[in-house]
Amino acid sequence: MARKINSAVVLGGGTMGAGIAALCAQKDNQVLLLDINKEAAEQALDRIINGRPPSLDDPEKAKNITIGTFDNDLDKIVNYDWICEAVIEDLKIKRELFEKLEPLRRDGSIVSTNTSGITLSDITGGMPDRLQQDVAVTHFFNPVKVMRLLELVPGKQTTPDVTDALSEFCRNVLGKGVVNAKDTVNFIGNRIGCYWILAGLHYGIEALEEGFSVEEIDAMISQSMGLPPTGLFGLVDLVGLDVMDLVSKNLSANLPSGDLGLKVVNLPGSVRAMIDRGQIGRKAGGGFYRVEKLDDGSRKSETFDLITGKWRETIKTDSGSTPVTLDAMLEDDKQGNLLWQIVGGTLIYAADLIPEISDDIVNVDRAMRWGYAWSEGPFQLLDRLGPGKFSSRIVSENGTNPKMLTALNKAGAEMFYLEEEEKFFAIEGTYKHIPAD
Repeated sequence: MARKINSAVVLGGGTMGAGIAALCAQKDNQVLLLDINKEAAEQALDRIINGRPPSLDDPEKAKNITIGTFDNDLDKIVNYDWICEAVIEDLKIKRELFEKLEPLRRDGSIVSTNTSGITLSDITGGMPDRLQQDVAVTHFFNPVKVMRLLELVPGKQTTPDVTDALSEFCRNVLGKGVVNAKDTVNFIGNRIGCYWILAGLHYGIEALEEGFSVEEIDAMISQSMGLPPTGLFGLVDLVGLDVMDLVSKNLSANLPSGDLGLKVVNLPGSVRAMIDRGQIGRKAGGGFYRVEKLDDGSRKSETFDLITGKWRETIKTDSGSTPVTLDAMLEDDKQGNLLWQIVGGTLIYAADLIPEISDDIVNVDRAMRWGYAWSEGPFQLLDRLGPGKFSSRIVSENGTNPKMLTALNKAGAEMFYLEEEEKFFAIEGTYKHIPAD
């Protein structure tokens, strides 16, 4: 009999846990939200109802949420279909909680962990077979209410009915775009997205010393890739340099040897200095950018100049000028070389990660569109640029192509997608129908 999810326990009332609980409640599911103590649970519920913006569209739906604590109410998980752990990104804490909950849940209940990068095998390794068969990663993106992406990652023993039930519930009830990923460090979205950010910091800081401005780099990356105007440095400010520091350390420790990401994983010294003085982004008043409210009520936008170490007025990029195209990365000039290192490097990285992180290009492209707001995924960008041109440039520099370009060339194919036929190129060398999203 197929498993069904009609009720959920969320363990942890932080930003992600509260968001998941609110979304389930909004869709009329009974939710048990547990946290470390009563005060923390009450604060989580208050943020769900009264946050800015609130996590619930309809505050009346809060009646679907019952709160409690790990110490007093964990045994109540026996009454729920899905148990979603969403505590802090700490392996030891997650494992301890899993060990406590496993004897308390009923047969047939589904368990998942909301983690952005810790592998499921690390979290559940050595635990009972019953848990190993019933567990998966459900990686929601923040804010849960807004972001479409949900990365679904099974373990080696996870039974298909578990992932089927989670996929059906998250897609059809919660309204998420479900991407099937594999149990590798940072999964799909953050594996590629963090490479892109770290490469941007690594090569972007070098470009500042060659005369580029932060604003110019953000504009050329955003325009060439079709990204939101926030740009790369603006996104880092939103995420926080402290978070990127943790990401950097996690990747440094866990990326496989020989991974291209190891070249850019360490933060530049000037960025490290920003972290040391607390200049980590929007939540701390500024990072690469800041906005100051003046006495007359107006706002002044400033940019931090890493070369002089001082704040200056933000330069408005000329909206009337010709936008930078993706083809610019193939030009032999300073702009082209910088784009090749950051954007081109990211496309090379993505094209070499199948089948390691995903079985196909469709899941990779959807992860980047739904999780990072790219207008096109890496393989769609390669089609726009021309895989043949891109491949020739790589071979001229490195002598070898990444896996997916090698497969495309070997099959004599020219594009990753056949849009009119609604097909995509598979690493086996054939075209397959694009699955519904």
